[in-house]
Amino acid sequence: MNMKQPTIQIESLSTGYRSKNNVTVVAHDINATINGGELTCLLGPNGAGKSTLLRTLSAFLPPVKGDITIMGRNLRDYSDRELAKTIGVVLTEKTDLRNMTVEDLIGLGRSPYTGFWGTLHKQDREIVDRAIEMVGIEPLRGRMIHTLSDGERQKVMIAKALAQETPVIFLDEPTAFLDFPSKVEIMQLLHNLSRTTGKTIFLSTHDLELALQIADTIWLMDRNKGVMIGTPEQLAADGSLSSFFTQRGIEFKIHDVDGSLCIVPKIKKLTSEDII
Repeated sequence: MNMKQPTIQIESLSTGYRSKNNVTVVAHDINATINGGELTCLLGPNGAGKSTLLRTLSAFLPPVKGDITIMGRNLRDYSDRELAKTIGVVLTEKTDLRNMTVEDLIGLGRSPYTGFWGTLHKQDREIVDRAIEMVGIEPLRGRMIHTLSDGERQKVMIAKALAQETPVIFLDEPTAFLDFPSKVEIMQLLHNLSRTTGKTIFLSTHDLELALQIADTIWLMDRNKGVMIGTPEQLAADGSLSSFFTQRGIEFKIHDVDGSLCIVPKIKKLTSEDII
């Protein structure tokens, strides 16, 4: 069964901020489709507008111009309650939660269905159990949130989003603050979840090499060139990756053996004139 179906359509989208007398546009004229059953990664330097785009797609910010359609319906037509059943959001910020267990926090993912102080019924608890199992954190179920490592906490937040049962999950820098093995584990987990659940999983990241190896679709975001979209292989073939990385003092190479992409720093060789 092919679960890769368009769930988000973006047409002529410009993102930015409105103040009383002014509009600051961050990104112009984005046209794109985001599919279910795929992991899509948004890459770009600080200041390129990744967070603004994610906040706009999540309905935290209104578009400056253009339209976002999710599941065949314009984003502006959703009520807050409907949005909570359609979009799950995992933010970078660490929440300072104490006196709450992992199971309790994941249970909060059911609040769109029960109300914030609502009681979890049998079906809700089964959904929480399934989310815990899908992320592979059964041993953490009874742990207090403040005792978790950063990697464990991030898995819990992903399980909470799964318990919310939304067709779309947006993640803002989910691998920030993690050591490399944890980064790999989280990215592989999200890739596997996109496959097994058919959900639309879209995330921003600074982990270029991991994204190129694991993502199905890459969005390269640049303040001057806008957004370039394609598979890692397509972006390598059309020169987008080369131009994107060369500006940043790095370049990518394709391994001869397996065709995978890797990133290497461009190091200027010192001459005798540089040393004197």
